[in-house]
Amino acid sequence: MNAQARSSLVESRQIFLQDKLDRFTQEIQPPILPVQGRLVQMTGLTLVAAGCQAPIGSRCKISVSPGNDIEAEVVGFSSGNLYLMPIGRVRGLVPGAKVTPIRHYPEVGVGKELLGRVIDGNGEPIDQLGEIKYQHHVSLLGPPINPFARKPINQALDVGVRAINSLLSIGRGQRMGLFAGSGVGKSVLLGQMTKNTEADVVVVGLIGERGREVREFVDNIFGPENIKKSVVVATPADDPPLMRIHGTWRATAIAEYFRDQGLNVLLLIDSLTRFAQAQRELALAIGEPPVTKGYPPSVFAQIPQLVERAGTGTTESAGSITALYTVLVEGDDQNDPIADATRSILDGHIVLSRSLAEAGIYPAINIEASISRVMSSIVDDQHAKSAIRFKKLYSTYQQNKDLINVGAYQAGSNTAIDEAIEKFPALQNYIQQGASEKSGYQQSLQMLYSLLDH
Repeated sequence: MNAQARSSLVESRQIFLQDKLDRFTQEIQPPILPVQGRLVQMTGLTLVAAGCQAPIGSRCKISVSPGNDIEAEVVGFSSGNLYLMPIGRVRGLVPGAKVTPIRHYPEVGVGKELLGRVIDGNGEPIDQLGEIKYQHHVSLLGPPINPFARKPINQALDVGVRAINSLLSIGRGQRMGLFAGSGVGKSVLLGQMTKNTEADVVVVGLIGERGREVREFVDNIFGPENIKKSVVVATPADDPPLMRIHGTWRATAIAEYFRDQGLNVLLLIDSLTRFAQAQRELALAIGEPPVTKGYPPSVFAQIPQLVERAGTGTTESAGSITALYTVLVEGDDQNDPIADATRSILDGHIVLSRSLAEAGIYPAINIEASISRVMSSIVDDQHAKSAIRFKKLYSTYQQNKDLINVGAYQAGSNTAIDEAIEKFPALQNYIQQGASEKSGYQQSLQMLYSLLDH
């Protein structure tokens, strides 16, 4: 075969492959038909449009009045109708309103211009510091990472909290849960870790919390220096469920961008429970059946998809995302469906105790119920043995607490209990730490070694 024939064959092959690729792209992403429909039903926040077609995840413009449109996202379809969920607040909707599909690709504006800013679930600034001109964009739903491509977690992270640094050591790139009921110091501990953790960038997602807390978190937790390296994504409780979901995905996508730039990122999501509740509202509104205490199956599918996006990068030059997810334990029930699901997929969990909080012990960390699953691979033998000995002494006292308090235990009956009684005041004092106090990693270890040696 001569050179001209080979060139013609290669060109034909390229055209054939390009045609197959175009056909495949059209199949997985069908074009949006510019056909107007009509709004035929509204139940709660769920809108039903008839007469138009659009793929899941795209958006539609609903004409309320001249110059006044509402955007809604396509979240489902049935019998030729589209189920829509409004992006913002709904006012003025009437039956028969025009519904027009629009081209929309779920992207997230990213870049250094985000540092020091507070944005909402749509990426719009709410800090009154002017418009953000994004230079780069990434997908809202990042691609999954091959587990074998991730770098191992082998470096401890200083979070500035003595009990966590020494007894529940966190690795750079680890994903931890902070489990707590209401009013036991969850937000205070989260703020303490935000302020003291060594990280190049801090991304905070305030999801479904009180609107008052957004301003307080920024003003009280971030100082002039910390805010310069931080991004806050705030979607308060009065935002529609879709905005709360997007706010969580957006915070994660921003953290992924900075990780891919080679930076070490601290990602805080407060709270993962509110994200799950927003997904529950959305799923139930479009008819998905509940299976576990009112939560539909899609909730338990979304949580691991979100959590697995954090962690270490895939190349030596990539950074890491150390993620902390707060989980609101309703009624202090550690077997709550969301708490149970997240506990099984995270790399460890810190449990806050109401009884410790009521006794005035802060942070109210339940040492016995908390664990860091990567601690054994990031600390040396002396540190590991000291942490185990501390936990044994603490647990021994707690298990025999009732006997000791009523005077039923006789000193000298058990050497382990005798030692636990002797050291317990020092153990309890060790895990207490003021909200404005910082205890570095090495400082925490030296205090632990000194405590156990005496």
